[in-house]
Amino acid sequence: MAQKLVYTGKTKNVYALDNGNYLLKFKDDCTGKDGVFDPGENSVGLTIDGVGDVNLRMSIYFFEKVNAAGIRTHYVSADLANTTMEVLPAKVFGKGLEVICRYKAVGSFYRRYSDYCNEGDDLPAYVETTFKNDEKGDPLVTKDGLVDLGVMTAKQYDDVKEMTQKITKIVSDDLAAKGLVLYDIKFEFGYDPDGNVMLIDEIASGNMRVYKDGKYVDPMTLSKLFFA
Repeated sequence: MAQKLVYTGKTKNVYALDNGNYLLKFKDDCTGKDGVFDPGENSVGLTIDGVGDVNLRMSIYFFEKVNAAGIRTHYVSADLANTTMEVLPAKVFGKGLEVICRYKAVGSFYRRYSDYCNEGDDLPAYVETTFKNDEKGDPLVTKDGLVDLGVMTAKQYDDVKEMTQKITKIVSDDLAAKGLVLYDIKFEFGYDPDGNVMLIDEIASGNMRVYKDGKYVDPMTLSKLFFA
């Protein structure tokens, strides 16, 4: 099937297919700083050989599970041999929106709110949204901000929040069954021509912060533990 490069991203490239769908090509680049992986960073900080493959494997696993739970996603199929995933067309909110669900007060959440919590405190599936903008450091934006700026409707925001919490629980329960504890996870959402919200991008070890026996598990180790 013919394909045309339409976007070069930090961790994957996007191609248009002649059937109207899109193809995501996973890369071995990870976000981080000074050679250290960080899912919350805005720039590529390191390249880990094989991370594209394991990110795709985990994405396939969870997208199929999320689809089966009746939650709308853009996932159609995948080709592990070529590290690609075929997806439905979806418009992003604004110029791109990241949605983080937090079970623990760590990372940027703790840095912002350390006057009001201790590091590692439990959070009740706390959802926050940030605009994808490297130059501005991915600024936080509230529901009112998103609605008032015309980025999404109030209902779309409520759908995003509810879907985020449901998907996070699916991921967290699966990890817990393997003795792994999810601290936080990052998602991206888009919408179809009718305005219906759908999960897009990926569900991979590179987008989550996971601990085992109180110690942080890096993405490659997490993938190995997950598929062991």
